Amino acid sequence: MSIILVTSLLTLVAIVVAMNFATPEKKLERRIEHGSTVRDPQFRREMSVMLGPGLLPGNHVRDLQNGDDIFPAMLDAIRAAERSINFETYIYWSGDVGRQFADALSERARAGVQVSVLLDWLGSVKMDDALLRQMTEAGAQVEKYRPLKWYNLGRINNRTHRKILVIDGKLGFTGGVGIADQWNGHAQDADHWRDMHFRVDGPVVAQFQAAFNDNWIKSTGKVLNGPGHFPSIPPAGDMDAHMFIASPAGGSESMHLMYLMSIAASAESIDLEAAYFVPDALILQALLAACRRGVRVRVLLPGRHIDSATVRLASRAHWGELLRGGVEVYEYQPTMMHNKLLVVDRTMVSVGSTNFDVRSFRLNDEASMNVYDRAFALRMTAVFEDDLAHAVRYTWDMWRARPLREKVLEALVLPFKSQL
Repeated sequence: MSIILVTSLLTLVAIVVAMNFATPEKKLERRIEHGSTVRDPQFRREMSVMLGPGLLPGNHVRDLQNGDDIFPAMLDAIRAAERSINFETYIYWSGDVGRQFADALSERARAGVQVSVLLDWLGSVKMDDALLRQMTEAGAQVEKYRPLKWYNLGRINNRTHRKILVIDGKLGFTGGVGIADQWNGHAQDADHWRDMHFRVDGPVVAQFQAAFNDNWIKSTGKVLNGPGHFPSIPPAGDMDAHMFIASPAGGSESMHLMYLMSIAASAESIDLEAAYFVPDALILQALLAACRRGVRVRVLLPGRHIDSATVRLASRAHWGELLRGGVEVYEYQPTMMHNKLLVVDRTMVSVGSTNFDVRSFRLNDEASMNVYDRAFALRMTAVFEDDLAHAVRYTWDMWRARPLREKVLEALVLPFKSQL
């Protein structure tokens, strides 16, 4: 009887593990060919129609660099909220930053503002329960996304990695920053991370709100609607933008497809900053194909200051193929570089929560915004160039000369790259 019980338990564990490794049914298998460029109206039309959210004019996007810019802007917006605050994030830990956000959200909830907070269960495990109690006792509704329960063990690996803050339905924030002290400061040393976030005004904020609603409904069964969440939003600038979301719950590879289409549409340049860069075969093929048609491809990645050694190993296993094909690879030196930035032909910019890895493409819930504006793209190219000044170029000779031990470890972690 004991053997049968043990066998049954092992079988159950194997099934749960297999379910967590599963990816969506809709899986891309062939490389997208180069057609229209990002400056071609046809490209924008296809991005809007094929991938979901319509392209909206009349927006203004402002980049915020590092915690010294990011956190005051977000906190000021929260403190000025009059009707609603909708906030979704992956990392929320205890510490000075976590306390400041809890204080600001609690104060607005006590003032009668409808405060809805969605925290990933795994990403918020380092959050003190006292902060949760403080917000809920003030009147905020705080939910954990997919908490550990017996009935959802098969989806414990599917996390929300989205970073969305919407104030009164008309002001939005997105980017890569988490609510934790290592994002504080200005990337001045190894203990303070390099990151960027974005303040957004204009009609596209309604798509931010819809993105928040997506996971709020999954978690609570409630729809946030009405003028407090979806007001009429007048134009705030002249940037065209739209917000993409991806989730394995929808069986979608829309984020993966969006990046592949953008790379395939490049004609001059691709500048990519990726905190976690573990590409699949299609991304590798797309980058190499861009190089072959004369596109300059620059990839800026974390250097020795990275919070996941296994990600670095899995990533570097692919660098040889890229380097041989003409891709320029750089390693950021001062601290952990957590940016997620893609600039194509100095025309299109993609920013948000999505990493350039299989986990973001197929397992996580992600949200990224595309902006089509020449001036903004040139601004973000300047940001890229500034980060590049703090990096060293990694060469083919360096890759070939890496120690045998690293090559062996790379081979060992590669089979698990979707989980990194």
